[in-house]
Amino acid sequence: MRYTKVTLLIFIIFLVSTQLRAQIDAGIDTSKNILLFKEASGGIILHTQGWGLKFSKGYNKTAFKKRMLTFELVGMQSQKQIRTINPYFTNAKSYIYGKLNSVFVLRASYGMHRLLNRKPYWGGVELRFLYMGGVSVGFAKPVYLYILKPSPIFYEYTISEERYDPYEHFVDNIFGRASFTQGFNQLSVYPGFNARIGLDFDYGVYRTKVKSLEVGAILDVFPIPIEIMAFNDPNYFFLTLYLNFNFGKRYN
Repeated sequence: MRYTKVTLLIFIIFLVSTQLRAQIDAGIDTSKNILLFKEASGGIILHTQGWGLKFSKGYNKTAFKKRMLTFELVGMQSQKQIRTINPYFTNAKSYIYGKLNSVFVLRASYGMHRLLNRKPYWGGVELRFLYMGGVSVGFAKPVYLYILKPSPIFYEYTISEERYDPYEHFVDNIFGRASFTQGFNQLSVYPGFNARIGLDFDYGVYRTKVKSLEVGAILDVFPIPIEIMAFNDPNYFFLTLYLNFNFGKRYN
């Protein structure tokens, strides 16, 4: 018990000293009154139909306006998909029944961030309103599954990798999902465009470092619809809500 109390006291002292040091370091940031014109950042996107990665380049036109160019790669899932497993085999792999294609969207967007609330000199959060638009390219990769085939020996099966066919493959003869790499040589490409609005909350301590949380909505539209699930209407558009965590740097 005595050693536990000593360890706890040491931990508290360490924690307090760390916080004090962080506050001291934040107080000597000499870049707060300097307008840094350029920035580069990357981050993770979490949205209502999947997740993805993002890279951004920015240029401060003025202290109140910032031009942004972003590139994103996100996965798109159907809201109707459900993961299941073959109940007749104990070592079967899980899969999504009825899923025809794995869909990814590559975006290139350009737009503007407008300052709504400037960060106080002692720190805090800077708020910007953003609106952007650009091109989207959808990629649909066929789903491959392990399929059970009856063998001449009673109660024995062989397993083959096959592209999912909703008219031939059912719950009783699907053993599970095949390798994700299968089907990349059969990609289908769908050109389209996108538009978004959102809010960017910059909570970083240092002006030279980007730390922000972006929230908003994105609309991807495709003239040729993308099919994800069998026996469902293909998707002409995806409307998603998103969270984006950005980390990077500002410089001149």
